Parts: sequence; structure tokens; C-alpha cells
Amino acid sequence: QVQLVESGGGLVQAGGSLRLACAASIDIRGIYTLDFYRQAPGLERELVATSINDGRTKYAESVRGRFTISRDIFKNTMYLQMNDLKPEDTAVYRCHSRVLGQGDNWGQGIQVTVSS
Repeated sequence: QVQLVESGGGLVQAGGSLRLACAASIDIRGIYTLDFYRQAPGLERELVATSINDGRTKYAESVRGRFTISRDIFKNTMYLQMNDLKPEDTAVYRCHSRVLGQGDNWGQGIQVTVSS
């Protein structure tokens, strides 16, 4: 069981930046994928960005070029740097992990609100 705790959300104006953090309870080098999903009211959950433990990253088309996902293995924390935020980025963002052979875990979620 991996415990995940998000931080760094809040309210920001359009064009601004936020950095989300997802702190894991285990050595993140053992976590195959770490992702941020988001869900806005009335919309389906969307996979925003993925960090794979071999160094690869993946992004949703809607955030590519604006968001950057990274891992800090010394802090066992994943970060999502979000730049040039838009009102359509407003959502609850949740951290997700997958450990091969052990399954998936989720954080509690954190609100990001972008005002126009």
C-alpha cells in the first residue's frame, strides 16, 4: 500500500503558475508510474501527465508544452509544474501510482482553480 499526499493547489489567475507535489510513503524508484489525473465538475476524469520510472514522461495534448512532470528520488516526491494556466485547467487533481505486481493507489485530491 502506497500512501500519496498532494500539496500545492490553490487559486491562481489565468497565465499564472502552480506547482503540485505528490509525496509518496515509499521509495519512488520502486513505483512504475506516477501520474496526475484531474476531474472538473460534469466532466470525465482526465490523465494529465505520467512519469515512468525509466525516465519517460507522457502528457495530455491539452497540457503539453505548459506542464512538466518530474520526480525527486531524494524526497520521494513527484512534481507537476503548471505554467500558463487557463480557466479550463480548473479541476481536482489527484495523484496516482502503480507498483508492478502490487496495484494502484490514489491520493486524496487537491483543488486547482484558475480565474479568468
